[in-house]
Amino acid sequence: MNRSIARRLALMFALVALFVFTVIGAGLFAVLRSQLESHLRESLDDRAQIARLICNHGMTPDKWRMSREKLTDMTPHDRSTVYAVTSTEPSYNYGKPIEGTIVKSWPGGYARVKPAGGGDDMLTTTVSIPGYSTRPPMQLQVASSYLPNIRTMRVFGFALAALSALGSLAVLLLSYSVTRIGLAPLTRLTRDASAVSPNNRSQRLNTASLPHELNDLANSFNGALERLDGAYCRLESFNADVAHELRTPVTILIGQTEVALTRNRSVDDLRHTLQSNLEEFERMRAIINDMLFLARADQGERATGLMEVSLAAEVAHTLEFLEIPLEEARVHARLDGDAVAQVNRSLFGRACTNLLMNAIQHCQPGAAIGVRIVREGEQVRIEVANPGEPIEPAVLEHLFDRFYRVEASRTNSRENHGLGLAIVKAIAEMHRGSVSVQSANGVNTFAFSIAASHVESVTPPARANVTANAAANAGSASAPASSPASYSSLVKGKSA
Repeated sequence: MNRSIARRLALMFALVALFVFTVIGAGLFAVLRSQLESHLRESLDDRAQIARLICNHGMTPDKWRMSREKLTDMTPHDRSTVYAVTSTEPSYNYGKPIEGTIVKSWPGGYARVKPAGGGDDMLTTTVSIPGYSTRPPMQLQVASSYLPNIRTMRVFGFALAALSALGSLAVLLLSYSVTRIGLAPLTRLTRDASAVSPNNRSQRLNTASLPHELNDLANSFNGALERLDGAYCRLESFNADVAHELRTPVTILIGQTEVALTRNRSVDDLRHTLQSNLEEFERMRAIINDMLFLARADQGERATGLMEVSLAAEVAHTLEFLEIPLEEARVHARLDGDAVAQVNRSLFGRACTNLLMNAIQHCQPGAAIGVRIVREGEQVRIEVANPGEPIEPAVLEHLFDRFYRVEASRTNSRENHGLGLAIVKAIAEMHRGSVSVQSANGVNTFAFSIAASHVESVTPPARANVTANAAANAGSASAPASSPASYSSLVKGKSA
C-alpha cells in the first residue's frame, strides 16, 4: 500500500502537537489544582478566624447560645462549609466534627478528609480556643467541601481535552495543506522524471529551481540517467558488434561452401575448405564461450577450485607459453615481485594471457613489457606495462567494456573481438578484486587485483627476463592451465 508523504508528515505533526498540548495541559491542570487548593485554604482560614471571634464572645452560657446561632447562620444550606466545636462540657459543644480517612495533609493543620459516611471530600482545619471565665477550652473545626474545586477541575479538564483535540485536528489539516505546498518541488521532480523515456534519453532533471534538500536526489538521479544512457549506448553497440562478429565467420562459411559446391573438387581442395571452415567455427565458439563466461560472471559467480600459489611462478609459466608471440613481435618481458594468493589457476592464467597479448599487440619491435606483482593491504595487484601511444582519459574508462575498441573501424576484427579486457575484469571480480588502467609518460599500464592470502609473501625470485633468445633456450615449455589448446586459438579473441 502506497503511503502519502504529505499525509504521513501531517499525521506526525498532529501527533507532535497533541503531545505538546497534552504536556502543556497537564502542567496547567496541576497549576490550577494547586491554586484552587491554595485559595480554598485561604478561604478556610478566613472562615476559621471569624468563627474563632464568635466563639471567643461566648464567655457565658447565654452568650454561647448567641454564638451558636451565629455559627448556624454562617453555615450554608448546602453545607459546603460546616463548623464544629468540642469541649469538656457538652453544653459548649456545637455540630459534629468531620471524621474519616485523611487523603492528604499540609503543614499548618490542614487535611483533606474523606468522610466515613460518604459524601464529598472536605478540607478541614482545627483551631484551639483557650478557656475564659466560665467557658472551658474548646477545639474549633472548620471544614469546606472540595466539590466546587472538583467541578472546576472537571470542566477545565474537559475543555482542555476538547481544545487539545481540536488544536491537533487543526494542525493536521493545516499541516497537510502546508506539506503539499512544501512538496510541490518533489511533485514537479516526479513529473519531470516520468517524462524520461527511451526515445528521450538525453533529458535530465532541472536542478536550478529545486530546494537544497532535493538537489542531491536530483543530481543522483541525473547521474543514474547518465550511466543508464551510457549502458544503453554500449548495449546498442554490443548488439551491433555481436551481429558483426558472428556475421563475418558465417558469411565466410557460406561463401566457401558455395564455392566448393560450384564444381567437383579434389580431396585436397575439400580438405583445405574444411580446415578453413573449422577455423571459423573455432572463432565462433571462442566468441560464444567468452560471452557465456561473462554472462555467468554478471550473475555473481565466484571463482572455485582455489589454490594457494606463488603468483610470480604462474606469471612466469604464462610468459613461457607466450614465447612465440613475444619472438614474433620482437619484444621481451620483465617480471618483478611476488606474492601468495588463492586463485583459480586456469582463470588467473587466462587473465594474465589476455593482458600480455594486449601489450604485445600494442608494442613496437624492441620494446620491453614490464610485469609487476605488488601486495597492497588485502589485495595483490598484477600490472602489465608497455610503451605506447597515450590513451585519452575519456577512452580509459571504457577499455574494460565489452566489444570496446579505440578505433571505430574493425580492421583487426579477425584477430580481436574486443572481449579480452572484459574477461580480465570479470576474473578479477570473481577473485574479489578490481581492474585499473593508467596512461602516463608514454607508458600504458593495465592491472587487475585479487584478494591476497593471509600467509606471508614468499621470497621474491630473481628478476625474470623473457626474450626471444631466452625463450629459445627455455626448451619445450608446456602451456599454462588457463591456456587455449593452441596459439591460434589464443590470439583469437583474447586481447582487447
